[in-house]
Amino acid sequence: MSALFSSPSNRVALRFGEQTLTHAELASCAGALARQLAGLPRVAVWATPAIETCVAVVAALLAGVPAVPLNPKVGERELAHIVADSAPAAVLAAPGAALPEGLRPVPRLDVTLDGRSDASFAEPGDEAPALVVYTSGTTGSPKGVVLPRRAITSTLDAVADAWQWTADDVLVHALPLFHVHGLILGVLGPLRLGGTLHHLGKFSTAALAEALSGDGTMMFGVPTMYHRIAEEVGDDPALAAALKGARLLVSGSAALPVRDHERIAAATGQRVVERYGMTETLMNTSVRADGDRKPGAVGLPLPGVQVRLVDDHGGQLEETGAVGEIQVRGPNLFTEYLNRPDATAEAFADGWFRTGDVGTRDPDGYYRIVGRKATDIIKSGGYKIGAGEIENALLEHPGVKEVAVTGEPDDDLGERIIAWVVPAGDAPSERELVDHVARLLTPHKRPRLVRFVESLPRNDMGKVMKRALRT
Repeated sequence: MSALFSSPSNRVALRFGEQTLTHAELASCAGALARQLAGLPRVAVWATPAIETCVAVVAALLAGVPAVPLNPKVGERELAHIVADSAPAAVLAAPGAALPEGLRPVPRLDVTLDGRSDASFAEPGDEAPALVVYTSGTTGSPKGVVLPRRAITSTLDAVADAWQWTADDVLVHALPLFHVHGLILGVLGPLRLGGTLHHLGKFSTAALAEALSGDGTMMFGVPTMYHRIAEEVGDDPALAAALKGARLLVSGSAALPVRDHERIAAATGQRVVERYGMTETLMNTSVRADGDRKPGAVGLPLPGVQVRLVDDHGGQLEETGAVGEIQVRGPNLFTEYLNRPDATAEAFADGWFRTGDVGTRDPDGYYRIVGRKATDIIKSGGYKIGAGEIENALLEHPGVKEVAVTGEPDDDLGERIIAWVVPAGDAPSERELVDHVARLLTPHKRPRLVRFVESLPRNDMGKVMKRALRT
């Protein structure tokens, strides 16, 4: 096969519902598709939660053709931008999958599971582009993040070491396959290690419990999934038993609220492992499987990855507890933003990638994410305040189900703190919540305004889209 993947075997590689492929069967059918792709400059993959999506990506990697995963829920304008920017020579899709009008000009190639080939392909170099993954576009048009093969292999080997992940593991998840979490970690990880992916298609606690009660050993999820687990696990003995029997539960893509972490631990004895990564960097830090799983901490730098904190002027912060922007460098980094040399240059400072995330470092070297520099750091009354700390405090109130904290301009304070609250049952009073935060934290961190809402706007990975919140 390829140096990216384990040697073909008769162990199950992929399980989607009733469909399965062993590692040997995957190598054969993906090899047949790869023969058709060889020599193409770039291909798009209509990344539905289906086994054909995995075959398509593996085929592209075997052929050495960069793949562009497409979100099946992509909007017209965003799709037009991605197609024009990446110029795919073909779009790979499961037979019968309906494609949008915006893909009509791109030749379609159906992905089947019945092709057979033992053809070998020249192994591309470590710097060869493997995937082009488009960012969410929260600050303008989405940018195509070019991920080389060495970024994928280095990240997968690093997390395998940190999580003691082996070929004996069966990974269970229901993550989308157009993002690095579900695709690179969640699909290419098991394939590189020789293990198994059991994809649930759509997340439900019942399906998760059944999979983990079977041969499942690990779960990958995002905080919205773990929140549903935390809400149900105390009253669901079958779910609690299934989670208790898992070897590892991993959360990523956003911060896991402390309250959910503790509720899951209380019901199952399992403490969720948190890690920190981005599209441009893949994985940067993680709590180790044999390490201290502290709520709110994303662990230590992974092997080969360097992490530092810098102040607003680019000076390195060494003292414990200092708040600064997280910058990283290592083999896990992307190569460039496709067709955007200006954005690529702007993203780096002396070889360090400027993540835009703000964090702190504990005395034991563990990192904690405070939030995004642009949306989660509120400068109010001369203080620099992290939204995440206030959100965790509010979630400790029994009347709060979900919350997002933002800042908005204020003539007196610079910015005032706004709390957007989804109540749990009858809404508590605004004064009650304000006093709750002032008591747990400090008075200058209390919300100046509380807005009660029915739900919070989220993207496909469960992250709250704070820019969509407006007073």
